[in-house]
Amino acid sequence: IPFILVLFLTLLLLFLALFPGAFNCCTKISDEIPKGILRRVARFEIQRADGLCHLEAVILHMKGKKFCVNPWNRKVKKMMKKMKHKIHRRKSRVRKQRRTRITKQKERKQ
Repeated sequence: IPFILVLFLTLLLLFLALFPGAFNCCTKISDEIPKGILRRVARFEIQRADGLCHLEAVILHMKGKKFCVNPWNRKVKKMMKKMKHKIHRRKSRVRKQRRTRITKQKERKQ
């Protein structure tokens, strides 16, 4: 009997290593989401209905909490679009500043 227990635990650990998201899937989604929650979202993930997860959802992350919401909700779509736009603008500004700094350093050396 101890051999069977060790074999079972080994297979369980192997499963968890190969499929780490197996227990992180949203099983229920909310159709309505309060505006207050949408304002506090730090980041979001999109869960596809393929592989281990069998439900399409948007996972909203904020300070140690996560909410699973309907990906077709208008408010959620609008929030996702705004967040992607902010992230894109932030990155482009950093690149421009870095290029300017490198150019100024080259000019000083010459």
